[in-house]
Amino acid sequence: MGRFHPHLSFFRMQLIKGLQYRTAAWAGIFTQFFWGFMQIQLYRALYAAHQSTFPMALSGLVSYIWLRQAFLALLNTWSYEYELFDMILSGNVALELCRPVGLYGMWFARNAALRVSRAALRCGPILIISALLPAPWGLNPPASWGAFAAFLLSLILTLGVTCAMTLIVYFSCFYTLSSQGLRTVLDPVTEFLNGAIVPLPFMPAWLSSVLRYTPFGAMVNAPLRIYSGDIRGMELTETLLLQVFWLAALTGLGWLIQHRGLKRLCLQGG
Repeated sequence: MGRFHPHLSFFRMQLIKGLQYRTAAWAGIFTQFFWGFMQIQLYRALYAAHQSTFPMALSGLVSYIWLRQAFLALLNTWSYEYELFDMILSGNVALELCRPVGLYGMWFARNAALRVSRAALRCGPILIISALLPAPWGLNPPASWGAFAAFLLSLILTLGVTCAMTLIVYFSCFYTLSSQGLRTVLDPVTEFLNGAIVPLPFMPAWLSSVLRYTPFGAMVNAPLRIYSGDIRGMELTETLLLQVFWLAALTGLGWLIQHRGLKRLCLQGG
């Protein structure tokens, strides 16, 4: 336990720091409510004409949209701390290396705390108000208590997978002059393929089947569909195991990129 204590302390400090930005949180809440209503109205119009042809029930889709809006700050892949990019590009990352903890674990805790603090300020009002709305606009209760427990576990794993992917982008700066090119390509592609824009069941069957086994299927797609019971039974078990696998794989890849990048930094006299 003592080995992880510095990272937990760092997480706590960053979490308290992030909880101070309440004005920005209220602005985010209003924006997310607007987008949630707009998306629900769009899907309602589509369902009214061809309800039997859609792969998800409208009630499950509405819950998917509200959960996506409530936990947007937790699950999005485009939330970066540009201070960390500047540290690497300017060489100030050397100051981070003076700390008595590993760089990867420290930045992982920092990124996770940033996401949790932002989500904590936003999710409560969105979840409460959306749950009070009448059908078909309101957030529906989970499919079962078991589904709710699996949703919480999957949400934590999704946070880990998202942070691990974000750190890969940070540490790519050890090898390039800027991360702008990678982020320009990776961010929109990831947002589309992980179910943040369109749920995976709405994609072509062959693409949805492939994405399920990729890191994208282990992100937004997993917890939001588990909540409504769209993922259940053996598929639920497989989804959670795939999330654990991709968390380990992306963490290992990110650590390796960081480790070799630091060696390169030393060789250049950084």
